[in-house]
Amino acid sequence: MISADIASYLPLILIGLAVLVFVIWLIARGGRKARVVEDDSAPGIARDVLAEGAAPAPRNQALIDAPRAIDIIQGPLSAAANAQPTAAAPLGTDAEAGPEIAPAPAPEPEPAPAPAPRPGAGDDLTRIKGLGPKIAALLGGFGITTFAQIAAWTPEEVERIDAKLGRFSGRITRDQWVEQARLLAAGDESTFAEQFGRNG
Repeated sequence: MISADIASYLPLILIGLAVLVFVIWLIARGGRKARVVEDDSAPGIARDVLAEGAAPAPRNQALIDAPRAIDIIQGPLSAAANAQPTAAAPLGTDAEAGPEIAPAPAPEPEPAPAPAPRPGAGDDLTRIKGLGPKIAALLGGFGITTFAQIAAWTPEEVERIDAKLGRFSGRITRDQWVEQARLLAAGDESTFAEQFGRNG
């Protein structure tokens, strides 16, 4: 049985619960991003109120108003440089001439790869100890096919090529490819055999 004190507060508790449910309903309804309404012209098809001309979201408008990436990269001067001359200022007149626009510097060309030797002009790079057919194929892809090319490598080139060898990296220095290539390019077979052994 409910006590007399609780019974006297029961109507207030019920009113408080009703108000709480109403507030939760308002919050849930107000938190929806878009309202879907029935289209009178085609029953059963729902449309979004944003499609009826509602204003775009502020973040979308900011994207629309943002400058184009090409304008950011080239700067505002590029638009003036590409502008067509008007009838009011014919070409060749100095009247009301604006500031002279310097052309953008040309990008520096990438260094050309080493020229690939003619077919049949390459050496058998597998004669170098520690340089097998797979590595020879890799080097051929880089345009390196002769002992003379390897013999001319600088320490910077050794480091650059070694970084491209993947799982074979470290072999250039460890197996002394440059020293071997110098002897083979010079045709000094006897010194090569003394220092690095005979080729099989």
